[in-house]
Amino acid sequence: MENLIIIVQLAVALSVAFVWIFRFHNVEKEFNQFGLPVTVRSFVGAAKTALATLLLVGIWYPEFVMIPAALMGFFMVSAQYFHFKAKNPFQQRLPSLILLLLCLFLVGTAL
Repeated sequence: MENLIIIVQLAVALSVAFVWIFRFHNVEKEFNQFGLPVTVRSFVGAAKTALATLLLVGIWYPEFVMIPAALMGFFMVSAQYFHFKAKNPFQQRLPSLILLLLCLFLVGTAL
């Protein structure tokens, strides 16, 4: 079970890092579609990057997992809301839904 938890932490952290570093053009497009200002996008990016880093730190210090996973889950719920509001197809909602489920798993195992 411990290995599964580590794999999930890595999956969430690396997925977030990949999107916010290498697919930033998609992030810009989505935030524009959602009508959110650049300051919100910057805050979300900084927060998600910090939370992803804490999830990686949580591999060695498990006490750092629950709060970052819960906050990351909140961002994924928010993403679901904005995708729904923008009437995006399910295919666009799926990545944040999967990450939400993984975050809920991490929170559940950290309790």
